[in-house]
Amino acid sequence: MMSEFKVGDKVTAIYKTGKYIGEITDIRPQAYLVRVLGVTKHPTQGDLHSPRDAEGVFFHERRALACREQANIPKQMVKHYEGEIPDYQVSLREAIAKIRDQLKADSSEWAEQSLKNIDTLEKDYFNS
Repeated sequence: MMSEFKVGDKVTAIYKTGKYIGEITDIRPQAYLVRVLGVTKHPTQGDLHSPRDAEGVFFHERRALACREQANIPKQMVKHYEGEIPDYQVSLREAIAKIRDQLKADSSEWAEQSLKNIDTLEKDYFNS
């Protein structure tokens, strides 16, 4: 049985390949509208339909959802969140550091291209 949430509940939400902390702002038939307040996992770079592949695919740059951005998250991808809501910028920096460490440990072409994307995104996120 899926637990029901109400507007204002603090949750974690998986959107595409990223994971976020946020609050529910609306309830829809198949999804919750979640306002992003923090990032726990930065989205994976590349083609979602060909994960970890860098050859012969369009290699997408995948941005994290922005602070206070709202997204429709399928109900099964939302879980209760206990704890303090982190500062968005701090949580984004931590998520980037974590994905960078994972990518540096991987010598594949996909990881190299992903690191280039992360470097570009990081400059965009924090130099504005």
